Amino acid sequence: MPDAPIDAATLRRWDKDHLWHPFTAQKDWYAVEPLVIDRAEGAELIDTEGRRYLDGVSSLWCNVHGHRHPTIDAAIRGQLEKLAHSTLLGLTHPTAAELARRLVELAPEGLTRVFFSDDGATAVEVALKMAFQYWRQKPDPEPDRTAFVALGGAYHGDTIGDVSLGGVDRFHTMFRPLLFPVLRAPIPFCYRCPLGLERPGCGMACLEEVDRLLASHPGTVAGVVVEPIVQGAAGMVVHPEGYLRGLREITRTHGTLLIADEVAVGFGRTGRMFASELEGVSPDFLCLAKGITGGYLPLAATLTTEEVYSAFFATTAEGKTFQHGHTYGGNPLGAAAALATLRVFEEERTLDRLRPKVALLSRRLEEFAALKHVGDVRQKGLMAGIELVRDRESKREFAWHEQVGNRVCRRARDYGVLIRPLGDVLVVMPPLSISEEQLDRLLDVMLRCVREVTEGTAG
Repeated sequence: MPDAPIDAATLRRWDKDHLWHPFTAQKDWYAVEPLVIDRAEGAELIDTEGRRYLDGVSSLWCNVHGHRHPTIDAAIRGQLEKLAHSTLLGLTHPTAAELARRLVELAPEGLTRVFFSDDGATAVEVALKMAFQYWRQKPDPEPDRTAFVALGGAYHGDTIGDVSLGGVDRFHTMFRPLLFPVLRAPIPFCYRCPLGLERPGCGMACLEEVDRLLASHPGTVAGVVVEPIVQGAAGMVVHPEGYLRGLREITRTHGTLLIADEVAVGFGRTGRMFASELEGVSPDFLCLAKGITGGYLPLAATLTTEEVYSAFFATTAEGKTFQHGHTYGGNPLGAAAALATLRVFEEERTLDRLRPKVALLSRRLEEFAALKHVGDVRQKGLMAGIELVRDRESKREFAWHEQVGNRVCRRARDYGVLIRPLGDVLVVMPPLSISEEQLDRLLDVMLRCVREVTEGTAG
């Protein structure tokens, strides 16, 4: 006989008594009544009271084809009847092998090897360690290549290596004493250009800075790490056209590696399967997670080239093994969900059907751009950022303690929409499967809430 369901009040009490929520000020959490999500369907989340909410941020940027998609549900059930988990240490299993092959077929040209882990942070950490070891083991070793270049505003995860790369102060400053030094290139953010330039010169000037940075550290840089096209946690910063392609050319000129962190931007978010495709770039490493399973299960992959792999191709006695792994790397259930996710892309022509939604989002964002307290609107594919400011002429920001972005998101919940801000940047990143009608509703609510919250903030 199944256990009786636990009432919402009890769940909320247990939450406050025991749960520690990520990226959450715990004292603030105690001051509010938690929203308890009980189930989901399509682009909607449903709470314990039966209220429905549009999932405006894809359950933290990972849901792709909607919740409870029948194809993915069936794939997980089918795999569960055969094998829930088996290690890749000394063994293999069908779904891992098949998924590796499928990813290689889809990835930019030259990426032929797949290393599985379990989330975006580990995917990037794997790339860092592989790149570091590669330079010591290649036929003509270059052991002085120990440094990494990362951009201002970078966010690559929360393990120590990834935090070392990170450039978002509110996330990373606390941990500086634990981190290795990183060479920092300017973020190509034209609205708030770190070089004080205006469009269109910002992107090219930022590339010139990367070139100078590498030239001033000859033979010491192991790799340049970038979130291609869109830097998410930096505030949905969209890079100028040509920046990624230029970065690839610069890394080749200086003989270093390019690590593309597509954890957030991969799997259709920018309108292409991988963001690197938008500028015809093939990186040396491609880091994937989030949407790889459609937002169902933890799984990540780090893809690299045959050249990198060959530096590790040796016997145990030669001591070149990559001594890194994760218990659930390549988990059969996660791999089955990923294969089903890729199948849905094909069967439902997801990327083709995305185009009118991208166009709709672009049109509707013009309404936000006209608002008094919107300083900048940024979009690539079905990803967008709406930056709220106190004064649009001077680009003066709201004071941090005013929590304007957070207040807009809290208000949107009253209208059945769940979104999350990045400071005072409102993020639009729904599942790719969202209907045009639902997308219109999402934007209607956001527009209304921006107006409601910012009406009394002038001065």
